[in-house]
Amino acid sequence: MTVSFLFILSLIFITDLMDTIGQLALKASINAVGMDVNSIQKALWLIIRLMRFPRVWFGFLLSGMSLLVWLFVLSKAELGFAFSLDSMRYILIAIASAIFLKEKITAGRWMGIFCVVAGIFLVALGKH
Repeated sequence: MTVSFLFILSLIFITDLMDTIGQLALKASINAVGMDVNSIQKALWLIIRLMRFPRVWFGFLLSGMSLLVWLFVLSKAELGFAFSLDSMRYILIAIASAIFLKEKITAGRWMGIFCVVAGIFLVALGKH
């Protein structure tokens, strides 16, 4: 039994979406704590402080769930194909960081994102 292209594409999108949300949660947490680490003692204290943020645990949870879905994808699709389509995460991260973290996306980054989109499109066309 073969798994449909759209189903695999949907699962890859779901893993990328979960990773994007998880990364936003982790970035927001580290931004809230601040990053003034110049010794092992301060690094340990930073980790302890971060572990008190529910967003950190939420980010970890989403990463774990994403990994489980990704393992299923790998069991059903060719690695080269799945990994190429997994590049959607770059697009999602850039857009989400601009919207939620107010990060600036420069023209060069938009060009890179365009190249990723073009590459994803070519990989998807090559599959059929």
